[in-house]
Amino acid sequence: MREIEHYLPLYHVQRKWSNGLRVTLDLPLFPGYIFVRIHRAQRVRVLEVPGVLALVGGTGGEPAPLPEADIEALRSGLSLRRVEPHPLLKVGQRARIRSGAFAGMEGIVVRKKNSFRVVLTLDTIMQSFAVEVDGKELEPLDSGGLNRA
Repeated sequence: MREIEHYLPLYHVQRKWSNGLRVTLDLPLFPGYIFVRIHRAQRVRVLEVPGVLALVGGTGGEPAPLPEADIEALRSGLSLRRVEPHPLLKVGQRARIRSGAFAGMEGIVVRKKNSFRVVLTLDTIMQSFAVEVDGKELEPLDSGGLNRA
């Protein structure tokens, strides 16, 4: 036994199998990541665990620690609220609206509050407008996405 302190944040999701059976699954909130608390000398022990590819690096190749407050917020908050993974959206990034009246339109994320503000452009008339949408209505695009309006 390696005795490495670890934490795997999970979220609950309901799925319906093809046979009609409904089940609740516990899935990783951050697929591909597990949080560990280690000393520098324990890095090798972590890397020896089957399936571990790397430690997330910070500056100078040192592991990048998460603030303890963030981990504690995850530990206590996941049981209190409904959570699910969401693609990373940054200000300046292109995104497509997935649902609602503007579904399929693409634009640039310009501001985040409780929702996202996306600037959509009508290329034909060279005019833009901003619309606030819920984060789950957006999907990030590669930089090569086409503007559909």
